[in-house]
Amino acid sequence: MNNPAELVVPRVQAAIATAFGEEFRHTDPVVRPSQFADIQINAAMALAKKAGLPPRDAAAKIVDALDLDGICAGVEISGPGFINLSFDGTWIEELLNAEAAQAASPATAVTPAATPRRVVVDYSSPNVAKEMHVGHLRTTVVGDSVVKVLEALGDTVIRQNHIGDWGTPFGMLIEHWLEIGEDSPEAALLVEDPSAFYQAARAKFDASAADADGFATRARLRVVALQGGDAETFAVWQRLVAQSRRYFNAIYSMLGISLTDDHIAGESSYDAHLAQLCQELEERGLARISDGALCTFPEGFTGRDGQPLPLIIRKSDGGYGYGTTDLATIRYRVRDLEADRVLYVVGAPQNVHLRMVMATARDAGWLPDTVEAVHVQIGNVLGEDGKILKSRSGAPVKLMALLEEAVDRARAVIDASRPELSDQERAVTARQVGIGAVKYADLSTGHDTEYVFDFDRMLALTGNTGPYVQYAAARIRSILRKAGVLEQFADGGDAGGLGGVTPAPDAAETADSGPATAIAVVEPAERALALHLLEFDATLNKVRDAIEPHRLCGYLFELAQLFTSFYDQCPVLKAEESVRDSRLALCALVLRRLSGGLDLLGIETPENM
Repeated sequence: MNNPAELVVPRVQAAIATAFGEEFRHTDPVVRPSQFADIQINAAMALAKKAGLPPRDAAAKIVDALDLDGICAGVEISGPGFINLSFDGTWIEELLNAEAAQAASPATAVTPAATPRRVVVDYSSPNVAKEMHVGHLRTTVVGDSVVKVLEALGDTVIRQNHIGDWGTPFGMLIEHWLEIGEDSPEAALLVEDPSAFYQAARAKFDASAADADGFATRARLRVVALQGGDAETFAVWQRLVAQSRRYFNAIYSMLGISLTDDHIAGESSYDAHLAQLCQELEERGLARISDGALCTFPEGFTGRDGQPLPLIIRKSDGGYGYGTTDLATIRYRVRDLEADRVLYVVGAPQNVHLRMVMATARDAGWLPDTVEAVHVQIGNVLGEDGKILKSRSGAPVKLMALLEEAVDRARAVIDASRPELSDQERAVTARQVGIGAVKYADLSTGHDTEYVFDFDRMLALTGNTGPYVQYAAARIRSILRKAGVLEQFADGGDAGGLGGVTPAPDAAETADSGPATAIAVVEPAERALALHLLEFDATLNKVRDAIEPHRLCGYLFELAQLFTSFYDQCPVLKAEESVRDSRLALCALVLRRLSGGLDLLGIETPENM
């Protein structure tokens, strides 16, 4: 850890203990940014009340006890009792060069969290035989970024793709599959256009609802056969799921998502345990019959009529719903997967349902107080009309079509601006920029808030966008390339290696052979850039603790802005040799943090833009 503010905190707490007694040693120093110094300590006001002193006198007692030799060049009390600290330039240089050495080594590119955890992350969760639409975009993108950050910080992460692969609709889907034949063009729709396959089956079902011997009747009987373990029906169900997996994987490949078939843990995984789960809740007195259904009534949840709100765990017809499956899921994740933390990256409308599930699980002892369960709420994606994004026909926007349009739009811009690049280079860059723009727009917004989907804003080279950050990284590559040192500073010079988060296997050897130029921090723009670079690990830990990837986007956007200011004010290629070498090393560190941060967001760094 090289963050100056965090390194100062123990020294401030020691000074508080000296000034006011050991019982105050763990007082929060209340570190804040300052417009007059590097940081500001605001603890004196609260301590003054407890000690019966004027705030400035309390601040003076802290300052008198502070030991900041070699760390701060200036300590000043201002206003009602703020303590302004200005860091020593030499200390900043030492920390920055340690940061550069850390970033260059794949083994230490990110400082591990002090206490690693075992974390289960539930995300994406599409439905079999249904199109993934824009509503699935955020849970997939946010969830994948979260697992990347947690893994980088040393957590053991277990991905769980809780797909919808069970229930009454499958009788209809299986019967339709059997009628059309596995080799028919319609069967291929499960991979190419799942919604069309589902809608064809639904149309048959609705049209034959009144026919006692028709499709609808056979579909209902097929549900019974599936739940009863009929071999032929089960085999068809397996083929349906396998076809849908091919479709899911095409989306994940397009988005660069790390989910694989090994991470699928669908609703069907828990079917054999649901009857026993209901019995256990009944025996413990946590569930009772209400209007023919078996329900729990966790404390604190009421309906509009003020009556206790039920969580249905067995329907009046004997079937099971989401409440039952979700209870079985959380019990499995704690008991079998031994999770310390369970994260549900799921749409915000599911908040009450998930809180009721968690409350019931705690009442049943399946979710102990030692395990943290968090609903990472995902807000809606809106159209320009402020409503949930839909196509002109009013149907949900298909995710694959949306991603393809993003790439096509990026390609049009790149074709016009970089005609000298080969067709293959432009195609690769268009994919990186187009997909990166969509993902960054999702991630840069607080996950629990809504945002308007706007291609023009997403693909802009100005503002807090993916292309702006990607362009800053590509610009630095160009600078290092012109200086003839890209291969030396980069891990083998490849597009992804400089990030330092997931380097190539031989990256350590190539990084160690690179130049060990010391970075000098002299100009104000260099200092501002250095201080921000030193916040990288602290930012990742904030993302980990709060599950807020937008903090990392904000960090990268500010880093790109500070680099632009630095480059405008501090000549690099035209500087005298010693200054040039220092600034090139500083540029390389910025590039490592930009590309490494983008990698944790699941966004690639283009070679050229």
